[in-house]
Amino acid sequence: MPFVKRRTLLSGLAGAPLAALALSSCGENGLSDGPVTLEYWAWNSAQKLVVEAWNATHPDIQVRHTDAGGGDDSATKLVTTTRAGNAPDVALVEYPTLPSMIVAGVATEISEHVAEVEAEFHEGIWSQASFDGQTYGIPQDAGPQALTFHRARFEELGVEVPTTWEDFAAAAQQVREADPETHLATFAPAEFGGFAGFAQQAGAVWWEGSGATWRVDIDGAETAAVADYWQDLIDQDLIAAEPILTPEWNAKLNRGQVLSFPAGLWGPGVIASVAGDMAGDWALAPLPQWTPGDDAVAFQGGSAAIVTTSSRHPAEAARFAAWIATAEEACRIQIQEGNYPASIVGQELSLDSDPPTFMSGQEDYWEVAAQIAARTLPESTWGPNVNVASTAFEDAMSAAVNAGTPLADALSVIEQAVVTDMTSVGYTAER
Repeated sequence: MPFVKRRTLLSGLAGAPLAALALSSCGENGLSDGPVTLEYWAWNSAQKLVVEAWNATHPDIQVRHTDAGGGDDSATKLVTTTRAGNAPDVALVEYPTLPSMIVAGVATEISEHVAEVEAEFHEGIWSQASFDGQTYGIPQDAGPQALTFHRARFEELGVEVPTTWEDFAAAAQQVREADPETHLATFAPAEFGGFAGFAQQAGAVWWEGSGATWRVDIDGAETAAVADYWQDLIDQDLIAAEPILTPEWNAKLNRGQVLSFPAGLWGPGVIASVAGDMAGDWALAPLPQWTPGDDAVAFQGGSAAIVTTSSRHPAEAARFAAWIATAEEACRIQIQEGNYPASIVGQELSLDSDPPTFMSGQEDYWEVAAQIAARTLPESTWGPNVNVASTAFEDAMSAAVNAGTPLADALSVIEQAVVTDMTSVGYTAER
């Protein structure tokens, strides 16, 4: 995996005072003198199992798990509960969201508690949760983009797995001609992370800068070309433009009328959650390439466990966060549930593991995952208001799809919303 130097996004951030950390009376190495109970917010099917495994072997540090929803839902709740001083001790946060969690005073700096853990990760992964040499989270899973596809239906319709986006468009047309009730894929207006990954794969850089000075380029030529690509497929009715994971979309998926899901390596888990009866029918492949021969892909998602500024037990919380990501038992649970571990030991264990249950028909599943992960681009620079960009993206793209106006026109609307927000809180932001 390509390695990159530590990110320097947060030095001198305007308007970003971090909340004071409340500490309990501590013993050796910052650990509390007596038994403690930690609250942990996290989504996905592996979390309950890893918490049970931890609790079985750590009687002095017990953890209560709550599924507070993933992505934006969880991030919004974390900001609200932090302001009230009662956020959980530990929370799972997606990598692009982490800068805004630091700015909002949700995530606390934990370098002193996890210095020895850094060697358990490749530098490119560790840097996902580190800024200016300070660590704000423990990477738990990695989500380089891939193509999850309905192999059984591909074979039935005689469709080859596309290796380039040009091939993807041709496959979309072949699917429509073979079965007019079926689409190869969906363009989902709310999928900010997915579109951002496609744009980064094409060479786009949406944020550049650090501290209080930034350049924003969400409507640049590379991103506009990606928007035009998807627009052409929508205009020809070669893909469906609609939200995903709705009852209607789920029903189509289960009827075999949605045949692929370009997303992070967590994609198979999403499909399994709504179409579990299709276990063995789906497979994983590398994401199509914009330039033939260039197989580099971007991250889409992946997450780190942060210790919040509300925690009265930061040392214990950091210890738990590190264990989930690096302990062999925890990594095996992640792998069993189809997550691609962020730690070196987890990635190595995956190569000797059976494929996830849902992908049981693909014996080389983890080898393909490792191949994809090895060609992940250096991480994108995420600005301090990714939450604003995500909301603006969903609103502008949904409006474009509903009105039948060009997706590319929505990009300047999104960029303007991001720049206006940054400027309003004291940043210097240029377009």
